[in-house]
Amino acid sequence: MFTTINNILVAIDDFVWGVPLIVLILATGIFLTVRLKGLQFSKLGLAFRYMFKNEKSGSDGEVSSFAALCTALSATIGTGNIVGVATAVVAGGAGALFWMWMAALVGIATKYSECLLAVKYRTIAEDGHIVGGPFYYIEKGMGIKWKWLAKVFAFFGVGVGLFGIGTFTQINGITSAVNNFFDPDNAWSVSLFGRDYSWTVIIAGLLLTVFVALVIIGGLKRISTVAQIIVPFMAVLYVIASLIIIITHITAVPAALAEIVQSAFGLRAMAGGALGAMIIAMQKGIARGIFSNEAGLGSAPIAACTATVEEPAKQGLVSMLGTFIDTIIICTMTGLSIILTGSHTYAVENGIEGVAVTTRAFQVGLPLPAQASSFILMLCLVFFAFTTILGWDYYSERCLEYLFNGNMSVVKGYRWVYILAIFIGPFMTVSAVWTIADIFNGLMAIPNLIALVALNGVVVAETKKYFDSLKK
Repeated sequence: MFTTINNILVAIDDFVWGVPLIVLILATGIFLTVRLKGLQFSKLGLAFRYMFKNEKSGSDGEVSSFAALCTALSATIGTGNIVGVATAVVAGGAGALFWMWMAALVGIATKYSECLLAVKYRTIAEDGHIVGGPFYYIEKGMGIKWKWLAKVFAFFGVGVGLFGIGTFTQINGITSAVNNFFDPDNAWSVSLFGRDYSWTVIIAGLLLTVFVALVIIGGLKRISTVAQIIVPFMAVLYVIASLIIIITHITAVPAALAEIVQSAFGLRAMAGGALGAMIIAMQKGIARGIFSNEAGLGSAPIAACTATVEEPAKQGLVSMLGTFIDTIIICTMTGLSIILTGSHTYAVENGIEGVAVTTRAFQVGLPLPAQASSFILMLCLVFFAFTTILGWDYYSERCLEYLFNGNMSVVKGYRWVYILAIFIGPFMTVSAVWTIADIFNGLMAIPNLIALVALNGVVVAETKKYFDSLKK
């Protein structure tokens, strides 16, 4: 039964993430990059300067620009950076990392555009909280006749949160990491739902369910408060650990980079298989890259709209850093660690998957005992995934609020359904979890990308107006 379900999901995933969607995502990013004259390159330094700058009091919004960025990063920096990169590199070869970079470089312009639009078209709900995101810039920017498209986006947004990025992949990644550290041989196991599970999986799942419940009941401000503390600390710890691996293997870096480029274009495949290898690397790299940084999905704008900032372009600049930090920095750290230690080839030869691939990279690469290396990775993964669960609860709540015209009683009830999804997540299979996440990601991206192309004139006009005002 599990095999049949998995085969059906894979068929749907291959259809959703076929060539048309990959082309649409890249083409939208390239189009916006051209329209904005490479803003993600020329204004990157300015964006970093704005990141910690507080807006003057009296501006609309609920949290600072930095808090809004951390809320968005809390939803993006998660298992996609640790498990997702490993999955992509094992399935698509080292070249998948190259296509992650390409998707991120053009995706920064996409992230800038969608977050700018979110601030421009945000509105204030009846109880005073700020609401915004693709559903509002579709409805207000494209016109009321397109409200059906906004509803489609909101529906898939709930699906991504409840069945994709928000719950199953994160809790599954956490419990797998805890299990690999405390009970790798499943010595303490129990039979549930016709399968054997380690007690470490069950206990970790229960604890995470309780902690998630305690935070999400508090709403946006509690989520952003937790994110501002956890995200910067864990990101720095993870980058330091990865840099140690890279520095201690510095002589192998040129060969690793050559492998990444050659594999990206299928140059390492057997004769006649280059094109197929290239397509697989591109598909896995772009899909996992989008899963990780969420550029084009339309999720980050839901957090960006809450920033206490007056100029839409200014928040767009701050928000676009999310894609840079997530993929260009953190995913690269993971990918290089795996490739430098040969863990991607080891995984193929020995049949390991998911977090076990990155765990091996840390065990081999760090000049520490294997247990200490595993503990560092487990700690990073647990906190990254925990904040992603919190961020995606907020995103999916706002989608649900839009679907039900601001009915907050539905939203409050949904929180308990979300908590239930966290509870059952550890018992899903790894392959099925990631396939479901990919499907919902693709379906969510389509309405948002349509809106970004339709409203590109607004993005360009707002950008020009803002930078003209700086000159004056």
